[in-house]
Amino acid sequence: MALSQILTSKIQEALQALFGITVNTIELQATRREFEGDITMVLFPLLKQLKSNPAELGSKIGEYLTQHTEIAEKFNVVSGFLNIVISDAYYISLLNDIKGEENFGFTVPSTSGKAVMVEYASPNTNKPLHLGHVRNVLLGYSVAQILQAAGQKVYKTQVINDRGIHICKSMLAYEKFGKGETPETAGIKGDKLVGHYYVEFDKAYKQQVEELKGKDLTEEEAKKQAPILQEAQEMLRKWEAGDAAVVTLWEKMNGWVYKGFDETYKNIGVDFDKNYYESNTYLLGKDVVEQGLKQGVFYKKEDGSVWIDLTDEGLDEKLVLRSDGTSVYITQDIGTAIQRVKDFPDVGGMVYTVGNEQDYHFKVLFLILKKLGYSWAENLYHLSYGMVDLPSGKMKSREGTVVDADDLMDEMVVTATRISEELGKLEGYSVEDKARLYNIIGLGALKYYILKVDPKKRILFNPEESVDFAGNTGPFIQYTYARIQSLLRRADFDYTVQISATDVSLHEKEKELLKIIAQFPEVIQSAAQNHSPAQIANYTYELVKEYNSFYQSVSVLGAEVMKEKIFRVQLSKKVGETIKAAFSLLGIGVPERM
Repeated sequence: MALSQILTSKIQEALQALFGITVNTIELQATRREFEGDITMVLFPLLKQLKSNPAELGSKIGEYLTQHTEIAEKFNVVSGFLNIVISDAYYISLLNDIKGEENFGFTVPSTSGKAVMVEYASPNTNKPLHLGHVRNVLLGYSVAQILQAAGQKVYKTQVINDRGIHICKSMLAYEKFGKGETPETAGIKGDKLVGHYYVEFDKAYKQQVEELKGKDLTEEEAKKQAPILQEAQEMLRKWEAGDAAVVTLWEKMNGWVYKGFDETYKNIGVDFDKNYYESNTYLLGKDVVEQGLKQGVFYKKEDGSVWIDLTDEGLDEKLVLRSDGTSVYITQDIGTAIQRVKDFPDVGGMVYTVGNEQDYHFKVLFLILKKLGYSWAENLYHLSYGMVDLPSGKMKSREGTVVDADDLMDEMVVTATRISEELGKLEGYSVEDKARLYNIIGLGALKYYILKVDPKKRILFNPEESVDFAGNTGPFIQYTYARIQSLLRRADFDYTVQISATDVSLHEKEKELLKIIAQFPEVIQSAAQNHSPAQIANYTYELVKEYNSFYQSVSVLGAEVMKEKIFRVQLSKKVGETIKAAFSLLGIGVPERM
């Protein structure tokens, strides 16, 4: 149980014993640095009810806590605030309780409760994953990890956009210019090969548009009449009609892309429990629209198109089915959400990791699903995020337009290699050990830099800055973890011995560290509630800063009293375990040596 919960319970006990009243909410906060104390109780909410002055009320509660509990050592009252000093005995007992807890802070997922499905990635099969996808997958995967650590059953999923005109553009360009090459013969990943032909289509299309404009057509007319675009549209019609040759080509090229995606996902360290494909879901939702018409949720216009009126909710009228009976994106999304609950009946909520340009779309989607009467629609969340920018001129992709995810990861490892070698701390490492370490540092730097920022904020990603070994960075935290592991290797004595409150007197820095460690379970729950990896990242940074301050102020292996030495090694070990656990929630690895 967290310190705040224990203290709340003891204060409630004191109020019942002293004044015969039951108070459900006790307001606690960290004691301000200029006053003595660890936790402060705000007295003002009780003054009216008890018709007492702050000094008298605070003193009575403080005296009760010090006399009747082991948690409070002493207290002081300043204005309407009761500052409570927590006893050494509590902190020592806390470490004894949690030091052997392998998954301290994590809640075991309930087998009976409702699950949550987290969607992220959702790429198109006409090009490789890019920088925008990197923020998406890191956020989605981390939120899934955090929700699971908070005690929820989680399914991780993606919707792969594998149909439509953009897919046919790559296919047509490959048919025209590919000369039968494959990822193997070209020596590149399948997703990059298909992306190359998407770019080739665009080049040919632009050239044809220019030629048509030279024949006195307007730009708009030229864009519509370009022969290569009309061929792509015809290919899409054939695909939808099930043309064998087109479907075979589509399956072959998509197969290349999936293999490429899998490699990228493996390298970045994310996975999925279930893939959905737009080629299977694009017809979903039409039957739901029919049901919604009968329920009066939707209405039909004279041209036969179907709409929903959301003006009463401050939105607008939204098309859900065209007059020719074809669906729009929102129709598919309605159908896909319902299909997911059919596939996984224990799903009671969903998280959609999608950029902030789709904010309005998800407001509409969630509202429609509520109006259709689905109980789980109350638990839908759009994990909206801003763009990621790079300083100009850095890490341009081969196409010169977007930053390729694989190139970005490679560049991060190169940057980590250069900076690590400049620091020169890797004597005795084999070539393989170094390569592994650079990979952990480079990807850790990338992930931490992106996840420490509130998702809604736009990020300017600076590779050099992210691999700094000082400040609020992944490598700084990884280095502290490695330093702790080094300390544990040098501790040539049995540090598993139980230490009691009579054995040691705690240094202020030890108490501060234990206070932060004790917050970990609450931080996980708060991060889950707010879908915020940034809370985990910034908690870890605060813990590491405090540990480094402790390490500078207090001698660990050089302590003169053996029991103090043992306690400090146990404390260091728990800090290391907490760093590792917190970083696992961000999908970041930690090196044993650095």
